[in-house]
Amino acid sequence: MASTVTSKSSRPGYGQLLRTRGAWTFLLPGFAARQPFAMLTISLVLLVQHTTGSYGAAGAVAAVTGVSMALCAPYCGRLTDRYGQRAVLLPGVLVHALSGACLTALALAHAPLWVLFVAAVPTGASVPQVGPMVRARWGVKLQGSPLMTTAAAFESVTDELTFVLGPLLATALCTTVAPAAGLLTEGALTLVGGLLFAAQKSTQPPAAAVAQERVQHASALSVPGVRVLAVTFLGIGSVFGGMQVSLAAFSESIGKPGLNGVLYGVFAAGNMLSGVVCGALAWKSAPQRRLVIGYAALALTASGLWTAHSAVVLAGLGLLVGMCIAPTLINGYTLVEDLVPAHVRTEAFTWLTGAVALGQAAAVTVAGQLEDRLWDGAGFLVPMAGTVLARATLVSLQSWLVPPRATTAVPHQAARSGPQPVMTVKP
Repeated sequence: MASTVTSKSSRPGYGQLLRTRGAWTFLLPGFAARQPFAMLTISLVLLVQHTTGSYGAAGAVAAVTGVSMALCAPYCGRLTDRYGQRAVLLPGVLVHALSGACLTALALAHAPLWVLFVAAVPTGASVPQVGPMVRARWGVKLQGSPLMTTAAAFESVTDELTFVLGPLLATALCTTVAPAAGLLTEGALTLVGGLLFAAQKSTQPPAAAVAQERVQHASALSVPGVRVLAVTFLGIGSVFGGMQVSLAAFSESIGKPGLNGVLYGVFAAGNMLSGVVCGALAWKSAPQRRLVIGYAALALTASGLWTAHSAVVLAGLGLLVGMCIAPTLINGYTLVEDLVPAHVRTEAFTWLTGAVALGQAAAVTVAGQLEDRLWDGAGFLVPMAGTVLARATLVSLQSWLVPPRATTAVPHQAARSGPQPVMTVKP
């Protein structure tokens, strides 16, 4: 049954969203199970640096896990769409917990670096794609509802809360308990949270095999709009990776390394704040238009980072950059709901999260080289370049983001079965 936004429901809020029947049954375990995104990198860096004495080696091992996750996430998403979340998540969390424990043991045993690289591959590849799975469950619960934009905003805020709390928890465990405590805790949270999340059968989307939608199994990446979003989300990853390295280098250069946490916290707080506001507003413009405007603001603010020469100015710019991140993410994920059939939606979400992870891994490497070889703050050129290039791609291929039902149906869209929700917007 088609659902149209009316004046009565034109301003859906978080309270209404969280009162959705069954929502908390997957939100709470999902929050625990998505910790690898926030804890894995910093836990690995602190552990490997402790055992090898080298930040370079630690960063390399962490980069291997990031690239492995980025490459395997879309495949994991496609398997999830085909066979169901439970079928993929149960073995995934077990492999991740075991491979993480193996990597921890090898690091503590001072194994050669190449051995750590080998062990890091399954650890990163098996990171459970719980965030996309949660988004897919919202899609089932709220199909055709104006609450979908609110849900996208809520998920963005949840991701940012994870990235604020996760590194703090991992750092505290590694520095006050034991160097391996962060990675072991990350594996335990993934295992327990993942098992509890998988146990919630009633809220998971039907598998394509169950829904008899196996006639067409084209990848979500075959949708042109998904390819455009994946490329633009590389730019978002460049912001995260560039900020992590460059803020640490800036803090070290002024003799206040402890300031790094504060500066990154301001950046994350801006992200969370804008995500909350974005989800609380009733938008009348189409998400395509909002995405273009949001990316223009992101590229503009990121372009000023490298000019900052004081912590106060850098904090202010970081706050503005963070405030531009969440709307961009929210509008991108909102577009996925309209661009792809439901039976490949999880895969589409994982292409976006994988793109962010890949962009972040590349940005960490490039920004580190720039900081070492050029001047203090040169690493901030990476977020500028990444966002400018991504914005140019978005503008040139903006027409690919028009939902198929709004123009001419494409063959891929024919695989979607059942009535289609319609949400009225005013461009």
